[in-house]
Amino acid sequence: MTADSKELVFEGLGVSPGIAVGPAHLSEAGAPTVPEYKVRKSDIGAEQVRFKSAVDRSGRQLRRLRDRARAMHGASGEDLSNLLDAYLKMLTGSRLVRGVERRIVETRINAESAVQAEISEIAHGFTELSDPYMAARADDIREAGARLIRNLTKAPFRAFSTLPQGSIVLAEEFSPADAALMDPRQVAGFATVLGGPEGHTAIMARSLGIPAVLGATGLTLGARDAGNVIIDGVGGRVIVNPTAATLREYEKRRLALRRETRRFARLRDLPAVTRDETEIQLSANVDLPQETALAMRHGAAGVGLLRSEYMFMNRETPPNEEEQYQSLCEIVAGMEGRPVTIRTLDVGGEKLAYSLGEQLGDAVNPALGLRAIRLSLKYPKLLEDQLAAILRVGAIGPIRILLPMIATTGEVRRVREAINVVARRLKRRRVPIADPLPPLGIMIEVPGAALAADALAQVSDFFAIGTNDLTMYTLAIDRADEQVAHLYNPLHPAVLRLIRFTAQAALRARIPFSLCGEIAGDPRYTALLLGLGVRDLSMSAGSLPKVKQRVRNLELTAATGRAQAIMEQADIGRIATLLDDFNALA
Repeated sequence: MTADSKELVFEGLGVSPGIAVGPAHLSEAGAPTVPEYKVRKSDIGAEQVRFKSAVDRSGRQLRRLRDRARAMHGASGEDLSNLLDAYLKMLTGSRLVRGVERRIVETRINAESAVQAEISEIAHGFTELSDPYMAARADDIREAGARLIRNLTKAPFRAFSTLPQGSIVLAEEFSPADAALMDPRQVAGFATVLGGPEGHTAIMARSLGIPAVLGATGLTLGARDAGNVIIDGVGGRVIVNPTAATLREYEKRRLALRRETRRFARLRDLPAVTRDETEIQLSANVDLPQETALAMRHGAAGVGLLRSEYMFMNRETPPNEEEQYQSLCEIVAGMEGRPVTIRTLDVGGEKLAYSLGEQLGDAVNPALGLRAIRLSLKYPKLLEDQLAAILRVGAIGPIRILLPMIATTGEVRRVREAINVVARRLKRRRVPIADPLPPLGIMIEVPGAALAADALAQVSDFFAIGTNDLTMYTLAIDRADEQVAHLYNPLHPAVLRLIRFTAQAALRARIPFSLCGEIAGDPRYTALLLGLGVRDLSMSAGSLPKVKQRVRNLELTAATGRAQAIMEQADIGRIATLLDDFNALA
């Protein structure tokens, strides 16, 4: 962090390109409305476990914040670190924790209500003290308790609709569900203290076209008196209270970005064909219905990945079949006959759907627990409702069904059986459905699936290589954790070999395959991916023009030769050099 008069500059990770200037809104969401209910005697143990999980999660969050604060230079970092240490002590065998545990057992009330009651009692005791310093500690108790309640309820932030138009939202952290609530007409940009460039919050920002910076240490502490804020989603900077000179400089940069956007717009109706006349399919990833207009505007060949989680977020109960059908109709109709690949529900890890709280539970490691296809297969009604909606929408436009986090052939067979059962039921009701039944494909996003690609190709109609999770699981790196996000690298030889192995398996089985990870939308990787045999890329709509431009400037024969040279390397640095040198020449 640097200071010039009142101007403060926070360095972070630019995760969604663009420049936004507007009034700051510091999002320090307090505890949501707390439900209160009696717990059955037989459920007291489960309620205690739920509370312990919230304590553990709160502790992990605070330790991450403290570690980043300690890396800051100067007194502000030290002050923030000391404050976070104090909050941590309140979560380790403190009166607050012991009191909540006692209330759950003795009064048999739910954990959220027990936390709120204990906070009120402790805070009241502090405020009656004559010592002003001790009396002020009541605020610290309330903050620690509010964090516990937020983690118990898992409630998303819901106040974006009340913000002034063009606001810049600053927060400690946003979940993908929080980001999904942002309307680009309302929120001009956002920045957080935590988060990495490949997490789903970042992906959501890119999908919405909202400039965003994550991992900006000290931001919420330094921005308490913020007026205007600049979000530099390209350079990864958040500038609080910018000077007139800084505003003029960023206005020049914003004009340059607009000129580039107009230049890219001219590519819309041109084919994505290499210089040696190989056609490449460029499709859009879609997270929300409103993105279809952007996909069409950028000339998408279709929707290569529709993430259906949006239908389950920010609501109390899962959507029923009819609700899902109506929502999918909006997207399929909006693509005007272009194919739409619909992925079944993929929640877990950082992609939480609040309507599924009971089914998801509190996993020790959500990324490796009950999520994606595992969740759908465990709860057949959940899967069948979604399949019914998908089959019905197939009657109004071309669709494909895509299954997330597949690891075995048995999982694919079970879903195919469910599709047949649902299709027969709909036909008996004389409900129009896709005819013939849509192709059933699988995501290749765990190493086990890539290594078993030959077997999986025998039960699948197509593959979609999801390099985001494939890289994460191969390298054992949480891409949303800013402390290790710099280690996340899709150019790792193991990741590239898994991509090539999958591509070769699909070619041998003569089934189509695509690649839909974030690297699909980065022109830096285009030559390598095409050289590895990929002919179908799916990306955020905003990335389509720059990737198309790269495709049209490439010779596939040269790209294939360079990809072969890269695959012979074992060193990531050498791989990066070979790729960047090729990009500089081509």
